[in-house]
Amino acid sequence: MNKPFSASKSAFLITFLIVLTSVFSPVSGADKTGGESEPFNASEVILHHVMDDHQWHFADWLVMPLPVIVYSAEKGLDVFSSSRFYDEHHKAVEYNGYKLEHNHITLTGSGKAVFDLSITKNVAMLFITAALMFFVFRSVANGAKNNKGKAPKGLQSFFEPIILFVRDEIVKPNMGHHYEKFMPYMLTLFFFILFGNLLGLLPGAGNLTGNIAVTMTLAVFTFLITNFSGNKGYWSHIFWTPGVPLPLRIVILPVEIIGIFTKPFSLMIRLFVAITAGHIVLLSLICLTFIFGSIIVGVGSSVIVLFINLIELLVAGIQAYVFTMFSSMYIGMAIQDHSHDH
Repeated sequence: MNKPFSASKSAFLITFLIVLTSVFSPVSGADKTGGESEPFNASEVILHHVMDDHQWHFADWLVMPLPVIVYSAEKGLDVFSSSRFYDEHHKAVEYNGYKLEHNHITLTGSGKAVFDLSITKNVAMLFITAALMFFVFRSVANGAKNNKGKAPKGLQSFFEPIILFVRDEIVKPNMGHHYEKFMPYMLTLFFFILFGNLLGLLPGAGNLTGNIAVTMTLAVFTFLITNFSGNKGYWSHIFWTPGVPLPLRIVILPVEIIGIFTKPFSLMIRLFVAITAGHIVLLSLICLTFIFGSIIVGVGSSVIVLFINLIELLVAGIQAYVFTMFSSMYIGMAIQDHSHDH
């Protein structure tokens, strides 16, 4: 009975903090020396919050610089703070032969790209998500060890039903009796996406699971595990589909080969689009307040953002479920026994 109420309170708190952060941060780019302010650019604000960055921008008065780690054949390895790329008025400047333009670091003069290993906002969010998962599930594992044969307590009592749901309702039905071998990956996949989705809804957080590089990496892991685990029956179905006339195999073979790559591609795009679209919708509704400059519009958009946040909490869980379900389905198709086929 208390779960919907708790979710509502969480969504309300998230919405309140987003609006509060937006209201108390300058959005007009006004000249502090008394010059005329620039018009509010909603698309620039939205893209700035959705895309990755070399600094963590919470508000105009609260910016956290991040480490820049770059390598080039001309200058070797360089490590410095991203704050070096900005002066005291937060205008872009060159530093030590490097310049940051459109979130890409290049060499001054030649314009050559460098090998960028910087700790960007999304990389920092990745570390935060990984650290949070480590401490949470270490506590869950210790609880399971200490409470063996007893009722679960604390974090264990919260996460154990979710773990059992992933095992019994997602992985086991799609993989059969071989599921135990892949459970560590499936649980890691599910909770990494879930934690990343939920943390991404916090004000000022990075758009980790809405970054196509992250979703691509997850999809590549599923692709590699699927194809390296594939048995003889799996590959024979692709290259020599049983029960199909020989002329049709000419058509089916390229379709099957293309399907090997379209499956992980669909995983990558689905998660990326769903999370990024949700963030863009939320930010667009918040920006309406500053576009119209009306309190009525601000109150109305805040109410809508509240309900969109509730939906986004649901989407966060659904996307983790869907990605894990399709991954287990693809792997299950690769390892299942095909001896019943004729």
